[in-house]
Amino acid sequence: MISILLVDDHAIVREGYRALLSKQPCMRVVAEAGDGTQGYQLFKEYEPDLVITDISLPSSSGLELIAKIKQRRADARILVFSMHRNPAFAEQVVHAGALGYVSKSSEPEVLLRAIYDVYSGHHVLSPDIAQILALEKLGSERIALQTLTVREFEILRLLMEGQSHDDIARVLNISAKTVGNCHYLIKSKLGVASDIELTKLAIKFNVLDPLELSRNVG
Repeated sequence: MISILLVDDHAIVREGYRALLSKQPCMRVVAEAGDGTQGYQLFKEYEPDLVITDISLPSSSGLELIAKIKQRRADARILVFSMHRNPAFAEQVVHAGALGYVSKSSEPEVLLRAIYDVYSGHHVLSPDIAQILALEKLGSERIALQTLTVREFEILRLLMEGQSHDDIARVLNISAKTVGNCHYLIKSKLGVASDIELTKLAIKFNVLDPLELSRNVG
């Protein structure tokens, strides 16, 4: 049985939580709070297995509540259920210590699945938030790729063809040391730590054809 503390400043929303969770044989709402201060007091009193909280709360924000709960109990399981679909909010609650973020526009099944995942200690995002984050990440990676100079892009292309620093130096009529420095700078600009990650990124943006890679490996 998963004991749950609900924290939301709208009574009708909490009633909806209760109605949904009361139908689940393995979940039990042990306490409810309408603001962050009361939420923290009830957390100390009931020590629930899991906290479901909104971000926008009177008297104390959801982020402050998360931080206080995690300070009191480092292993606390916290799931944020919010109307905000901006992924920046999801990133902030994760930094604060929550394990999950589900938008209130999600289907009930998404919330229930998230409760089980968070209770098990897993990080979880509702599909809509995860999709926005993925698109933003894809966009930032594409922008990063566009910051490469013509020479850096050419070196990247030749690296992806499997050519060594010495080979590239001969092709471009530059020193192998310059190629090495550019190789490092390319990874830094693209935010990757290894050549494996660099190759994955090159494939994603069609800098490298996977078939060409297989031929080079062969």
